[in-house]
Amino acid sequence: MKDDTTHFALDALRAFITDALARLSLGEAHIPAVADTLLAGERDGGGSHGLFRLIMVARSIRAGQVNTNATPVARDIAPALVRVEAGGGFAPLAFRTGLPILVEKARACGIAALAVNDCAHFAALWPEVEAVARHGLVGLACTPSHAWVAPAGGRKPLFGTNPIAFGWPRPGKDPFVFDFATSAAARGEIELHRRAGKPLPEGWGIDSGGSPTTSPEAVLAGAMLPFGGHKGSNIAAMIELIAGPMIGDMTSAESLAMDGGAATAPRGGELILAIDPVRFAGEKAADRAQAAEALFQAITDQGARLPSLRRYAARRRSMTEGVEVPSRLIADIEALIG
Repeated sequence: MKDDTTHFALDALRAFITDALARLSLGEAHIPAVADTLLAGERDGGGSHGLFRLIMVARSIRAGQVNTNATPVARDIAPALVRVEAGGGFAPLAFRTGLPILVEKARACGIAALAVNDCAHFAALWPEVEAVARHGLVGLACTPSHAWVAPAGGRKPLFGTNPIAFGWPRPGKDPFVFDFATSAAARGEIELHRRAGKPLPEGWGIDSGGSPTTSPEAVLAGAMLPFGGHKGSNIAAMIELIAGPMIGDMTSAESLAMDGGAATAPRGGELILAIDPVRFAGEKAADRAQAAEALFQAITDQGARLPSLRRYAARRRSMTEGVEVPSRLIADIEALIG
């Protein structure tokens, strides 16, 4: 133990998560996919999307808001489209079900889309686009969440944090990946500030009266804000549309209404696109791949950080050194699971 943390080797942390999910009576088919997602967040230095999300998973199961034994069903709906009906289960298994079909369709058509419907989403989106990119395809993913975010100029929650993620394959290297909420911060970051008793940076949210505040509790009772004012707000609206009504699923407001104050995982849809850069660029593909590498090099040559490199560095470190997890979080999980 280091200070107020507990050290885990990754295998030991996976065992802890797997045992917790089994004690929560999550269906056997779902446990590996959910465990891998939770472990990946912790392994890659994303505490707000790592073990901390097990609390939301537990609440969702205990509240009966998730079908713990759902069997995702993939439906071929067009040459370049596949739908996976998650049946109210957690998203990771539904995504794994649809990924091979999405990859096959993208290679056949040059571009393809996967709609995951009626899933409970508790994690980041980078695992999805990284998985797509490791097949040599460009990946784009987005999803609504619960209505926690006020539109630019507004005072009441309407949008979700509505993340968007992008993955680009790199020959012989880890994919270029970014993943960010269209809110000024992820919901989990505000929860972590609340748990730590720390004020928020200015601009993250407003209280229930619409006034700016740095109090996590006040923002949780009021509304989060989009990043970049109207720019983030409009991107959030786009995600509401293309990963909600367009694919036949819910908006963030509908998801929150379904939650009924239980603080469970957002429910609704997710849209994942896969694009084959070789099919698009044709005989120029190899040359254009090198142009992309030159772009990445130009970014880092200026001293700027290339998104995802820090995550991969944390991954390599965690695989040999393990991770430090807040001991209070472990205690809270144990108390919640019982």
